[in-house]
Amino acid sequence: MPVPSGALTPLRITACTDNGGVVSPQSGAGASIALLINPSQLRHERNTCFSKEKPMGDTGSGRPFSHMQPGKLSFAVVFDGTGVVPRPANSAMPDEVEDQLKALSAVIYAYKGVQHQPSIVQILWGLLIFTGRLTSFSTDYTLFRPSGAPLRATATLAFDSYTSSKQARLEADASSPDLSHLVRVRDGDTLPLLCERIYGDSRYYMDVARFNGLRQFRALEPGTALHFPPLE
Repeated sequence: MPVPSGALTPLRITACTDNGGVVSPQSGAGASIALLINPSQLRHERNTCFSKEKPMGDTGSGRPFSHMQPGKLSFAVVFDGTGVVPRPANSAMPDEVEDQLKALSAVIYAYKGVQHQPSIVQILWGLLIFTGRLTSFSTDYTLFRPSGAPLRATATLAFDSYTSSKQARLEADASSPDLSHLVRVRDGDTLPLLCERIYGDSRYYMDVARFNGLRQFRALEPGTALHFPPLE
């Protein structure tokens, strides 16, 4: 069944690979992390740049457009090891705060020898789909056991958006099946029908159901937001 609007949907960060210019999420153990405590706020920044020089004889039309800067996403995440935070039955998050931070670091910060850089990541939460690379990761510890082991910490994260050259070309065609899509279910929509519309093939409905954590996909609730990942 679709996740009820009042149910907790954890923010998920997934490591990605750039395969020939197409960014796709990795799978398997340690490739992603689902937060136990969602951020209380997000900052999503977008900037446009204009030429520093005004054209000769300018009468107030303004400086000509130069380029778009990468988008920026930042938020703070609380990690708790006191045991008071409810934990989903299928959560893979470790119990100890330091282990939770290590699990996060493995996804967003650890150097990958094959890629010669930290991973590109995809951040999914609600209506947000953001692909980027970590630019800042700071941790404040706020509660400790008598031994000094941390019981609570706040990690402040910042990311720059990432778009491969091939992805930039695909974005000229917003309906491309090689892009991530966010779809709001309308009355009468079915998962096979939506897959046919987006991918041109209804047979991907089981993959989309698994990606969105749907246990029952035959009767979609209107208004539900579904993520359709890019085809690999």
